Amino acid sequence: MDEGEVTERGAHHVQSLERGLAVIKAFNADASELTLSDVARSTGLTRAAARRFLLTLVDLGYVRTDGKYFSLTARVLELGYSYLSSLSLPEVAQPHLERLSAEVHESSSVSVLEGLDIVYVARVAVSRIMTVSINVGTRFPAHATSMGHVLLADLEGEDLHGYFDAAKLEKLTARTLTRQKELKAELEKVYRQGYAMVDQELEEGLRSIAAPIRDRRGKVVAAVNLSTHASRTTPESVEHELLPSLLETARAIEADLASAPPTKAGHTKAGHG
Repeated sequence: MDEGEVTERGAHHVQSLERGLAVIKAFNADASELTLSDVARSTGLTRAAARRFLLTLVDLGYVRTDGKYFSLTARVLELGYSYLSSLSLPEVAQPHLERLSAEVHESSSVSVLEGLDIVYVARVAVSRIMTVSINVGTRFPAHATSMGHVLLADLEGEDLHGYFDAAKLEKLTARTLTRQKELKAELEKVYRQGYAMVDQELEEGLRSIAAPIRDRRGKVVAAVNLSTHASRTTPESVEHELLPSLLETARAIEADLASAPPTKAGHTKAGHG
């Protein structure tokens, strides 16, 4: 690291930690097993450095290897769980989701915004609607989801510009909004009406509606949704039959968050993008 980089990042910066995290992040759904060369290429590390980091992670139990291929172990979930378990949001939201799903007989979830994606932090599944399973920690692109629209609609200024500069707005179905102008118009509508509906933009057959969850200052820190199969509902029936209960649940979660200890409620705002 040269002097300029030290000045830019600060004297506190620990480059070895940054590199170790980069090695962990090299693994993903499309690259669950990697060779030493794969990791070196993905991270920009030398083979020797990549090998040291991988073997250290093996020693710590975060990575396993058969001698050629490396893959993450379930222990890496502890890193994310440490964050989630420090929040009051998931534990506060879960009983409300259970009551909501029992009332309307549809799956419900709470998510937060992280970068370009939403990340599920609480969920009650009544039935499996999507072709992929959804669990706590599941990520989806914000532009194609009802909760993403709610969370993006609250972004302002540089945060919103930054999102659109970085987002690819991939077309996931024929209905996905992929033009910035169209998505911005939809976000303005969501902001005005106080909820978002996404009709088969993430996956064909999936219809969902979401509402914001706000902190004490009125800032949107999470979103709660209900998802249903398009064959069972219409957009009109979702708004008429599901939206009132969804909005009531959002307000109930907000009330409980507001009464949570300040140190824990404060954590719910961290890292939401």
